[in-house]
Amino acid sequence: MRDTPQSLMLFAAGFGTRMGALTQTRPKPLVEVAGKPLIDHALELIEAAKVERVVANVHYLADQIEAHLIGRNVLISDERAQILETGGGLRKALGLLGEGPVMTLNTDAVWRGENVITQLRDHWDGTKMDALLALVRPENAMGHRGAGDFTMDAQGRLTRGEGYVYTGAQILNPAEIGSVSEDVFSLNLLWDAMIAGRRVYGVVYEGGWCDVGQVSSIALAETLLEGRA
Repeated sequence: MRDTPQSLMLFAAGFGTRMGALTQTRPKPLVEVAGKPLIDHALELIEAAKVERVVANVHYLADQIEAHLIGRNVLISDERAQILETGGGLRKALGLLGEGPVMTLNTDAVWRGENVITQLRDHWDGTKMDALLALVRPENAMGHRGAGDFTMDAQGRLTRGEGYVYTGAQILNPAEIGSVSEDVFSLNLLWDAMIAGRRVYGVVYEGGWCDVGQVSSIALAETLLEGRA
């Protein structure tokens, strides 16, 4: 039986140092692409997919993000005291997210085409999966630097390797997150354990995707959204 996730963690706490001057006085999720803050592009996907509960973590220039989210039906996981990375941040937010598998979405990318959240939910099967990652082929990874992150077998299981690029969108069963002793840690720790158990799967996103991790990617993202890429 499928346990369809209804909660989503929106990662919005990072410093955005690769954005240079653009993030000296504003957090990266509020950097604009096509006249709209990055976090609003993510929220459009979330709202279109009718996600029931959304939590955003905040750290760097947290007040600005909190003010921006007023009236958006987004709960805040406050990391002002210490930024916790993706794993620690998700663990801190679990009390707000509720039980069961959760979706997570980075705020530093834009998408064009099918709603990736809907695609993930349609492919999720908790009877065999501990994680389902949305991936793109390297040639479709606009703005992304470096080789791919995962290889995929014929059944869709993932292992580490230069095959597909992780997009920052996934569904994850956080049941084992409490076993990590560190306060600050990456979700890579959980993925590695899940990969060892052969329970990490991928789904390939065939629409347009752009990693907006640096200033030069803003123009690429706008080209994508305009349909010129």
